[in-house]
Amino acid sequence: MSSPADALTRALHDERAFHDTCRAALTAMVEGADEQVDVGEDVSASGADAEVLGRRLRSQAKALHELPEGPLFFGRLDFAPGAPDHGGQSYHVGRLRISEHPAAPPLVVDWRAPVSRAFYQASPRDPQGLAVRRRFGWAAGSRGASGDLTGMEDEHLAGGGGLTGPPAGGERTAEAPVSALVAREIERPRVGPMRDIAATIQPEQDDLVRGDLADSVCVQGAPGTGKTAVGLHRAAYLLYTHPQRIRRGGLLILGPNRTFLSYISEVLPSLGETGVRQSVLADEIARQPVRRTDAEETAVVKHDLRMAEVLHRALYAHVRPDLADAVAVTDGPLRLRLSAERVRAVVEAVRQEAPPYGTGRERVRTRIGRCLREQAERRSGPQSAAWVRTIERRIGPHVDAVWPRMRPEEVLADLLGDDDTLARAAYGLLDPDERRALLWDGPKRSYRSARWSAADLVLLDELAGLVEHPEGYGHVVVDEAQDLSPMECRAIARRARFGSLTVLGDLAQGTTPWAARDWSELLGHLGKPDAAVTPLTTGFRVPEAVVGLANRLLRRLDVDVPVPRSLRRDGELRIRAADDVGAEVVAAVREALAREGSVGVVAADADVPWVRAALDAAGVPAAGPEEVGARVALVPAGLVKGLEYDHVVAVEPAAIAEAERRGLHRLYVVLTRAVSRLDVVHGRPLPF
Repeated sequence: MSSPADALTRALHDERAFHDTCRAALTAMVEGADEQVDVGEDVSASGADAEVLGRRLRSQAKALHELPEGPLFFGRLDFAPGAPDHGGQSYHVGRLRISEHPAAPPLVVDWRAPVSRAFYQASPRDPQGLAVRRRFGWAAGSRGASGDLTGMEDEHLAGGGGLTGPPAGGERTAEAPVSALVAREIERPRVGPMRDIAATIQPEQDDLVRGDLADSVCVQGAPGTGKTAVGLHRAAYLLYTHPQRIRRGGLLILGPNRTFLSYISEVLPSLGETGVRQSVLADEIARQPVRRTDAEETAVVKHDLRMAEVLHRALYAHVRPDLADAVAVTDGPLRLRLSAERVRAVVEAVRQEAPPYGTGRERVRTRIGRCLREQAERRSGPQSAAWVRTIERRIGPHVDAVWPRMRPEEVLADLLGDDDTLARAAYGLLDPDERRALLWDGPKRSYRSARWSAADLVLLDELAGLVEHPEGYGHVVVDEAQDLSPMECRAIARRARFGSLTVLGDLAQGTTPWAARDWSELLGHLGKPDAAVTPLTTGFRVPEAVVGLANRLLRRLDVDVPVPRSLRRDGELRIRAADDVGAEVVAAVREALAREGSVGVVAADADVPWVRAALDAAGVPAAGPEEVGARVALVPAGLVKGLEYDHVVAVEPAAIAEAERRGLHRLYVVLTRAVSRLDVVHGRPLPF
């Protein structure tokens, strides 16, 4: 009789052999895609058809070539004989579909396929037709060699369930009845860019990932609950389920800063999705280079919702029906005339329709031209389209007088450079102190010589949206949304006017002066007031000891969010008081380097130079936050949001809390970046 160990050895051998088969099939898929490109370029078709076909084939081949190396599957589904649709069938689940031929049954099904949902949702109470769910354990850092398959774990869902294996590493306890393989994957050291979580998605995360394209959703995610991963996997899911609709409109990922974008850059490619635009809002609205920094009180006013009405007034103040003059046009024997009163009526009627400014201008031109054409046709019969275009060109000066062409930069320069113009536009909206904060110093200047600030770009985008509505995207994922101002929200809303949003954030981590305190108001500014808000409170990343410390600080923050909890029991927390904080930081980093994983040293922005000097003097090299994959990173607190490190050394929390208006929120962010261990080094009293 064979032992359980012998059975496990045989099963591992069979699964490794199957992985070799899948690897060969994937290689054939890549080679086949390249061959299709070659054949497709020679296909006889119209130029337009050939171009479309070639672009699609090249895109498919490029996506296959760009797949990162790694295991080809992470799970298997064995359905019970009587299960509907899939009775008696077995499916391996991976990051993309692999088959030996397009028409052949898949060797591996995509994690986004409908059948794969049972992998994430099935439970002993609701097995969803499954008899056994198998998870695979792969060696850390595996590049996909079959020999890296080191363990398996079978969960028998029929008859009350039960886990068998055992897998390599990890234990299951009554307090944390989580798959040991899932726990091991979650707790694996963080070195390099963010990883996908396709193998470890939890049921509540899966519900969000698979939400309908038409639905906008908001995720209030406590630290370590996987909200960013949920947003990225939702993007991958929508690209899989609605490829034509999404690619036609485009999909945009908006992150808080470029360091964060570098950190998440490999998640979508690892899921088989390339070509998705990942950007920061500043790049999306960058009509002009930023050459000036506003004082905080000035930036606060510019980001305020009232500025939308101020800008609307400033732009439409240039529409002047009172300047209407009679239009007289001579065309051979024809003498055509439109009275000033009629022109004024046309302008007033168009303005009542409230079109975009540029559209309104063209309507005025078209309607004045129509009036003149009607006169001409009553006298001499139908006129040609060329005649109409000629007349519309001739009436251009009259249109310019009542509805002039305006550039956003010209309107904003007039507004911020002239006290009287600003006073008229801001009447009843801004008080004198707020108007003084907005006004540029010095003599009035041309918009061509203006030096724009980052907040000015938000205002220019608002004006550009008033002139012409942008086309927008099919879907937009917005991370760290709690930090958006009302005016930034409006910029995003214009880009998702006919699409949907996935809004990710944590009100407790709001650090900007205008950070949201509740989601309903922010979702209204984003144009999606009916979006459902779903909380994620169970942490898989931040250990229990660290969450406990952060929760002490959470009580001091002015936001109403659910208190998070952690499933992690393996973390460490040390509070290290010291007279020589620099020396203690060096000691903490050296102790961390003796263990596995990444180390993040986080300090108030102003303290980074002296912390770096202390590390350099001790011979401890530390990279900047932009160098993804470095063993030790020295990170200003202002840039740490969204990042994570195995070991975090938080330097002088009091300095972090005092550095800005919402410094306690910033400190909350800093304390929750640790995946395994947190050292809090301080020489001053702690603010929690």
